[in-house]
Amino acid sequence: MDHSIAVLCGALHVSRSGYYAWIGRHPGARAQANTTLLTLITQADQESRHTYGSPRVTRWLQGRGYRCGRHRIARLMRGAGLRSRARRRFRVCLTDSDHDLPIAANRLLGRSQPVRPDAVWVADITYVPTAEGCLYVAGVLDRWSRCCVGWAMSDTLAKTLPLSALDMTLTQRQPPNGLVHHSDRGRHYASEAYRQRLAAAGVQPSMSRKGNCYDNAVIESFWSSLKRELVHRCEFATRAQAQAAIFEWLEVFYNRERLHSALGYQTPVDFETNLN
Repeated sequence: MDHSIAVLCGALHVSRSGYYAWIGRHPGARAQANTTLLTLITQADQESRHTYGSPRVTRWLQGRGYRCGRHRIARLMRGAGLRSRARRRFRVCLTDSDHDLPIAANRLLGRSQPVRPDAVWVADITYVPTAEGCLYVAGVLDRWSRCCVGWAMSDTLAKTLPLSALDMTLTQRQPPNGLVHHSDRGRHYASEAYRQRLAAAGVQPSMSRKGNCYDNAVIESFWSSLKRELVHRCEFATRAQAQAAIFEWLEVFYNRERLHSALGYQTPVDFETNLN
């Protein structure tokens, strides 16, 4: 049932003149600023593919000249229903370490963080489910810049998969002698073919301690981001569909657009570029 303004004002103990003055009042400076910020926050959310929380959105705004606090941004995001996707525990071990192949020493123990590119690479394998079956993905990251410098995908967990990712990395980066390549203790990385490829390139192998996934935490975090920001949001009908989406996420979004908290909220490519 509709009620007149007079009846509603009387019920709320508000004068009619006060009500009309309120609806005719222009928004204050703070409210106008919030409206502008919310428009920009929405733009940041869209450009980040709905993956940024308030810390990254705040840095995104600051990078465009807007001075604002994270708590204010968080409050505006909550009001607009904008939030990053929560982390999910997701770890399926693909490491087959039950073998008699040589195990390299862990060269990262007691070693400080690298201060230049191509000092330490970290490598690992994960998988992505599709309606056709699993797509296996091998990746290599530069530990200094977090840049994904090599990758390969296949419908089988063959020994050639991580080798293909390594070959791509060696071709693109052409590292100096003495670079450390760190991986788990799986037979893919302990195989003779892989060890020979590293030796030929002058790369020193390094492997995690037994049963300690934290030794390779940088690339574990990278896989977590891939799963949270892409894989868990999609239902891939085919491996080819998954492969195209992962390629785009790696080469376009992750390396060149996504702000990385460990890099002072720069992208990996910008972080490497700003070194020069």
